[in-house]
Amino acid sequence: MALEDIDKTGDDQSEEMVEQFSFTVDKGQESFRIDKFLASRLGADISRTRIQNAAEAGSILVNGKPIKSNYKIRPEDHIQIILPKPAVDYSLLPENIPLDIVYEDDAILVINKPPGLVCHPGLGNHNGTLINALLYHFENLPKGKQEFRPGLVHRIDKDTSGLMIVAKTDYALVHLGKQFFERTIQRKYKALVWGNVEEEKGTIEGNIGRHSRDRLQFEVFPEGDFGKTAITHYQVIERFNYVTLVQCKLETGRTHQIRVHMKYIGHTLFNDFRYGGDAILKGTVYAKYKQFILNCFQIMPRQALHAATLGFEHPVTGEHMFFEQPLPADFSGVLDKWRRYWQSSSQQMEIEE
Repeated sequence: MALEDIDKTGDDQSEEMVEQFSFTVDKGQESFRIDKFLASRLGADISRTRIQNAAEAGSILVNGKPIKSNYKIRPEDHIQIILPKPAVDYSLLPENIPLDIVYEDDAILVINKPPGLVCHPGLGNHNGTLINALLYHFENLPKGKQEFRPGLVHRIDKDTSGLMIVAKTDYALVHLGKQFFERTIQRKYKALVWGNVEEEKGTIEGNIGRHSRDRLQFEVFPEGDFGKTAITHYQVIERFNYVTLVQCKLETGRTHQIRVHMKYIGHTLFNDFRYGGDAILKGTVYAKYKQFILNCFQIMPRQALHAATLGFEHPVTGEHMFFEQPLPADFSGVLDKWRRYWQSSSQQMEIEE
């Protein structure tokens, strides 16, 4: 009953809180139900019920095809199972933190996360997080294998605003996790970046991994010798000469992906302190312009990034769900200032000509 190959693939640099376990069945393996087989291989912390839920959600593949929990394994079968990731142990307490709920039913919850709210406890953020809020407003959120991140399937950065989906049942947690893993979730962000982006649209490809010197940053490894595959598609929405409003569509979900990729092509996010966007990277040397930028930073004291749209398959009904969230007040306020500034500058240039 030995295994020829066991592989566990985690992704600590991904927004998606799922991991894949892979098994190749030995030639001499006897045949019995796959849920029983996986329960014996994955250990006591993963119940047979959870494995059966994963099969029901299509998250167990044998030789590349989804199977049911009563499937009987065969010699040399290649088995993959996708489950939520484990989390770091933190004591969690419910906290009465308001939630902006965009949509809710018995299986899922879609929220509009405000900037400044951390998704889950971690180093330096042991409370006051989205998880603390969810525990206050909802009972019995699914924990899966991620006991200290109940309901979370993905996350967005603390200072990024916008749409997130939360699972309210074990089945929804597994089903949505599989969608993220298979990259079928549709996500588009709006970002204000430094500089006049040359191309109207393009694709950025480059592995993303932890920065070699600053452990709080990530960087691109274009040769693919380190990090995880990352793909971002971008399109220009509006230009202001010194900054550009772009839409970014994620094909993968790595930590800081848009922030890192846009910096990599020379267009750091506006006021992104972690990656140097809180300095004046483009523009004039005049005091009036410097004051204008400082005023923008005061209006929006965070990176200019907003999760604007979210599309996915409902885990129960199979219906395609799509949500769109307008820019928050700080982001729209900064855009209005840039529109007025650029219009005034353009008119001045016309007069001088």
